[in-house]
Amino acid sequence: MRVLLVDDESELVSALAERLSFRGIEADWSSKCYDALTQMERKKYDLAVLDMKMPKMNGIELKKKMQEKFPDMKFIFMTGHGSEDNYRAGSAEAGADYFLVKPVDIDTLVEKMNEVLHK
Repeated sequence: MRVLLVDDESELVSALAERLSFRGIEADWSSKCYDALTQMERKKYDLAVLDMKMPKMNGIELKKKMQEKFPDMKFIFMTGHGSEDNYRAGSAEAGADYFLVKPVDIDTLVEKMNEVLHK
């Protein structure tokens, strides 16, 4: 499994990537949306884990741009603002697979990643 993590909190996203690598998951990360799009051009990812609120582009906008080039890619959203229910309602049209509320539990993240990729 190859995963791209995108969150403007670089300490959080780098720590998540490291913890996923300890579990045998190849995880790259970016703290900037446009850099993440560039990374996707260089490497194929199975799944992207996106923060909902980031500067210049939110997670839903980033997902749409990613899907233009990679329509089979799967997505999980993270949020530190509000509840999971708030974001389910606001982004149903984006086709989000799962939402996780920060701080993200690594075991829950791995479980959801496996669910998304195997459904």
